[in-house]
Amino acid sequence: MLAPLATDEGGFTGPSINEFFPQVLLFAGTPFEINRIMVIRFIAVAAIVLIFWIGTRKMKIVPGRFQSLVEMGLDFVRVNIAEDLLGKKDGRRFLPVLTTMFFMILFFNLTGIIPVLNIAGTSVIGVPIVLALVSYICFIYAGLRKHPGAFFKNALFPPGVPLPLYIIVAPIEFVSTFILRPVTLTLRLLMNMVVGHLLLVLFFSATSFFLFTAGGWYSLFGIGTLAFGFVFTLFEILVAVLQAYVFALLTGVYIQLALADEH
Repeated sequence: MLAPLATDEGGFTGPSINEFFPQVLLFAGTPFEINRIMVIRFIAVAAIVLIFWIGTRKMKIVPGRFQSLVEMGLDFVRVNIAEDLLGKKDGRRFLPVLTTMFFMILFFNLTGIIPVLNIAGTSVIGVPIVLALVSYICFIYAGLRKHPGAFFKNALFPPGVPLPLYIIVAPIEFVSTFILRPVTLTLRLLMNMVVGHLLLVLFFSATSFFLFTAGGWYSLFGIGTLAFGFVFTLFEILVAVLQAYVFALLTGVYIQLALADEH
């Protein structure tokens, strides 16, 4: 839903944060409320399932174009994230989680630049915080599984630090390792999508206002805002891909740190 283009007095009004809290469509007042953003998430999930089902249902030794595209995406996560960070053995263990994260975030992000949808499924905190918690649980699980008796000890009391300094170091390590990691994962993804949406709505709403409401010489400003909107749409595609990659990559890094021998 785009912001109103003009006030009753004919002035321009920009997008607001209320766009991320749309009207409830179904099941109002229950834990299962469905609004426009939830519908967009359902559409994104359906697109993921459909694309991978079509791409893998009749796999051939010599793949066609669509199968090649799907395999390229899967290989990107497997080779450039899972195996590069965790090696072949551990990379294979955590590959399903990393692959799901990457493609879920990618598709949810890209809904922000698709006409009619116009908002990212990750632009409300629910999805980012759930994915951050999954990343956090995988990190803790990997550490406890590999170093059951020393994971928390070495995370909070790194070896080689003089004993009196642990009074300072231990709280810092606790906050940075066990609190800031999921928080920063959540906020990085969320705020990039929120800001991207607000900028796109601002440029295209301003374009409509200058061309169809203000008119006259103001139409020239509409050409400028339209150009900026197009450029930022391309930039938003890049951000959507980068945020998916960074989220999956950082999850892999955290798991790799948990598996490191010093623990």
